[in-house]
Amino acid sequence: MSVWVAVVTGGIGCYLLKLAGLSVPEKVLDHPVAARVADHIPVALLAALVAVQVFADGPTLVVDARLAGLAVAVLLLVLRAPFLVVVFGAALAAALLRLVT
Repeated sequence: MSVWVAVVTGGIGCYLLKLAGLSVPEKVLDHPVAARVADHIPVALLAALVAVQVFADGPTLVVDARLAGLAVAVLLLVLRAPFLVVVFGAALAAALLRLVT
């Protein structure tokens, strides 16, 4: 039963958070600092997610083939490769390194 309480509470909390965001006055959203922060939050969250997925294995920090895949992805992004090329290149690099080691 406690799982359902958590699910319902989480759903209500998400709805209230969305409602709070929609009720923010327009002049607050037009402020340059708020616009800059709103532009950078998704980038920071994505970077944190990538770091956790690359360097964490449960509660421990690891360096393995995922780091090579990330390095290839960064290189391909710097070279302005298409998104699918970046994804497949990173996956191929990680797979080949796992095959070799």
